Amino acid sequence: MPRLAIYALVVCVLAIAAAVVSFARGSFLGVVWILLAGVSSNMTWYYVRKARMDRTAAREVTGSGA
Repeated sequence: MPRLAIYALVVCVLAIAAAVVSFARGSFLGVVWILLAGVSSNMTWYYVRKARMDRTAAREVTGSGA
């Protein structure tokens, strides 16, 4: 898993935890944390998918040259 994907996943988990704590305390600031969790989740999937596509492209290049 790429390093940026791991960082985005950590941010996502922390944002979800912060949202739970905010809502438990009765604050609607948790909505902001939920939005941040959504953005970081999308970033995680983007970086994982990009790394997978890069690996596939590298295999095709090395496979066709042999």
